[in-house]
Amino acid sequence: MAFIHENFLLSTKTAQRLYHQFAVSEPILDYHCHLPPKDIAENRRFNDLFEIWLEGDHYKWRAMRANGIDEKFITGSATPREKFMAWAKTVPQTMRNPLYHWTHLELIRYFGIDTLLDESSAAAIWDKTSEMLAGDDLRVFGIFKKFQVKAVCTTDDPADDLAYHASVAKAGIATKVWPTFRPDNALKVNAPEQFNPWVEKLAAASNIEIGSLQSLLDALKQRHDFFHSMGGRLSDHGLNHCFASFCSAETAAAIFAKARAGQAATKHEHEQFATFMMVYFGHLDAEKGWTKQLHVGALRAVNSDGLRKVGPDTGFDSIGDFSQAESMGLYLDRLANESALPKTILYNNNPNDNYALATMAGNFPGVQFGSGWWYLDQKEAMEWQMNALSNCGLLSKFVGMLTDSRSFMSYPRHEYFRRTLCNLIGRDVENGEIPDNDELVGGMVRNICFANAKSYLGLDV
Repeated sequence: MAFIHENFLLSTKTAQRLYHQFAVSEPILDYHCHLPPKDIAENRRFNDLFEIWLEGDHYKWRAMRANGIDEKFITGSATPREKFMAWAKTVPQTMRNPLYHWTHLELIRYFGIDTLLDESSAAAIWDKTSEMLAGDDLRVFGIFKKFQVKAVCTTDDPADDLAYHASVAKAGIATKVWPTFRPDNALKVNAPEQFNPWVEKLAAASNIEIGSLQSLLDALKQRHDFFHSMGGRLSDHGLNHCFASFCSAETAAAIFAKARAGQAATKHEHEQFATFMMVYFGHLDAEKGWTKQLHVGALRAVNSDGLRKVGPDTGFDSIGDFSQAESMGLYLDRLANESALPKTILYNNNPNDNYALATMAGNFPGVQFGSGWWYLDQKEAMEWQMNALSNCGLLSKFVGMLTDSRSFMSYPRHEYFRRTLCNLIGRDVENGEIPDNDELVGGMVRNICFANAKSYLGLDV
């Protein structure tokens, strides 16, 4: 039997029935990802497995480093084929890491290859996949069609002109592609060397001269309006933790002026300014009926030497142990008291925060506890997240899975999630903990796969 078979990860008869009858045929709503809009607009054709699989995948890069592969063959000067061969050498060492499952799911779902990838099979797999990638079926539009991707929400800076999104809209493909408003750079008054060049980009994009806090707010609102006109209905924020050091507009204005003059905000000043801005963003989202996403708990760029040599988002980040509950509660409560709390999805990167966020979501109508994120988007942690949600809220209303990926090879992660979901629920059915009722239980599975997200987000798909 092939490693990836029809009942992969489905350990009971009920799990198998739930998956094959209620989950497998559901379409995909990828409401949070980091796919490059340029690649979508150009319907990119990938030349080889390096381009479609390894080019920006820091999960694989971390595994290769752990396997002792030289950086030359990861992000360095080696040829694409040499980098793939280095990855193939690493794959057998990744057993019990989700990469082993993902790798073989992706090979069979994209290319029909059920051979285990290792050094002995690598050359033949490289040749076969390169030949298949030359056709149109595995260009971007073909991939969307193959995996029934109804919509993709990319992650975009407010200063982005969204020209590629406009091109995609004109192409008239069946998959909707919408931007997501990600204004993390607006908080960086503690790093004026990054903040000030970004402010100038924002000024150019909005055609508003930014010389004061109010003009910054005006420019951001103009861009928020523009994102809305382009179909955007979600925002996203990547935070260590929610900010709850509330301050007046006058204080925030003084901190802004200080940063614009090139002087870094202190830690407390940064907390104050970030809090002020996050409250403002909450108002913008609530006014338009958007959904806000809060990704909390990543400790980024831990290896400063790696950051200098390779750059950010290249595999030198880890789980942080930030305190989350109190400040998150204060932030959400402030917005609620100002009638400005939008629909909000909470994602944590530290499993210790599962119950804190699951119970936090229950405090405020319209707030969801989101799927396992980053280091938690694998089978065990997915089950942790769903167990916490089940025990503290309503699994039946869960908005389900997203790729959160930079790779067009990641759509089998939805299958991986659905198999994990059905295995979890199927085990409960066979243990007699929930009814053996396909209308009740199968309907819940189907909704978690697609319909809940569509309804909650209000997207036209």
